[in-house]
Amino acid sequence: MNLRIAFASFIGTAIEFYDFYIYGLAVAMVIGPVFFPGSDPAAQALNAFLTFGIAFLARPLGALLFGHFGDKIGRKTTLVVSLLVMGVSTTLIGVLPGYDLIGWAAPALLCLLRFGQGIGLGGEWGGAALLAAEYAPEGKRGWFGMFPQLGPPIGFLCAVGSFLLLSQFLDDAQFRAWGWRIPFLASAVLVIVGLYVRLKLAETPVFVKALATHQPVKLPMAELFVHHAKPLLLGALSIVVCYALFYMSTVFALSYGVTTLKIPRPQFLSMLCIAVLFMAAATPLSAMAGDRYGRRPVLLVAGSAAFLSGFLLAPMLGSASLFQITVFLSIELFLMGATFAPLGALLPELFPTAMRYTGAGAAYNLGGILGASLAPYIAQQLVQYGGLAWVGGYISVAAAISVLAVFAMSETRDKELV
Repeated sequence: MNLRIAFASFIGTAIEFYDFYIYGLAVAMVIGPVFFPGSDPAAQALNAFLTFGIAFLARPLGALLFGHFGDKIGRKTTLVVSLLVMGVSTTLIGVLPGYDLIGWAAPALLCLLRFGQGIGLGGEWGGAALLAAEYAPEGKRGWFGMFPQLGPPIGFLCAVGSFLLLSQFLDDAQFRAWGWRIPFLASAVLVIVGLYVRLKLAETPVFVKALATHQPVKLPMAELFVHHAKPLLLGALSIVVCYALFYMSTVFALSYGVTTLKIPRPQFLSMLCIAVLFMAAATPLSAMAGDRYGRRPVLLVAGSAAFLSGFLLAPMLGSASLFQITVFLSIELFLMGATFAPLGALLPELFPTAMRYTGAGAAYNLGGILGASLAPYIAQQLVQYGGLAWVGGYISVAAAISVLAVFAMSETRDKELV
């Protein structure tokens, strides 16, 4: 049963983040010319990055919507629906005509589907984290909470791998014309696999026990904002650094590397594949440390290291050296894994069972708005007006915010979930 739960909490987030990342990569490579033609490349990039941010604005709404039903009727059904919403939205992006065929309706529909992606992902992570945490044996909550956190690096590796594979068989014109759509269409197959696994699950024992002894809260969202605003805010701020590290190292760095440094796209994608392995390696290490030493010490050390790493961005990314850039990406994504893994246990531990789905999901996705929604867009502006050093400063500021939030928290490792 433990293996099944671990896999079920992992597979959903891996698929969801695959869906989310293929859009981020497409933004850096092709979304601008396909959906916003007729403007200069810089304007195309800015418009594409704005569509990237729409999903982050939708994610807290998804967290509150799915959290409401997850806290009232259960984790299992809600997780199935969230995966379906995300998968359908992603697949439809793959068949959406470009601006040259349907004009302004193309970017309008793209924004709508991107909103759907955000709604689905908003409900996914909180449910997957609860599934792992509420099934976890005593003393292993951090380890079990790590499995949903493994979804992002594996999903990203699959996303990058799919675009890298296409680059080996298609020329640039073919890729821009139709090749970029293939990873979006492949999502449909992955979603079917995820749905099969999720439908086999039973409800979590913590939720079943809570339901047997207490009536569900009528409005979990209202209860959350009235009585648990502080953990909601601190939880959201604690995750800002994760998103800043990730999207600066992937979406922004890929766009900058390919367009400004003129590094061939397949080569940069290969560098990202190497770097994301460091994120995957840091995830279990950080989760185990969280179980042994507590969530706060691990997050404080990793966040402080992330603060310092911001000063490396300008000299290493700006060097145009493939080796230095790969090392920088590896450092940033290792720190992303180290700051991300303990949150799989910490965010559910911040809230009581009756509003845990709503609280953990809302904190996670509010942090996404603060740390990532406009991060590539802001970075694009910063690099134009202040240079790469300003982009590195963005990372350091995001890390400082998260470190201060974690410092203001109490340790949650030994907290009972029921």
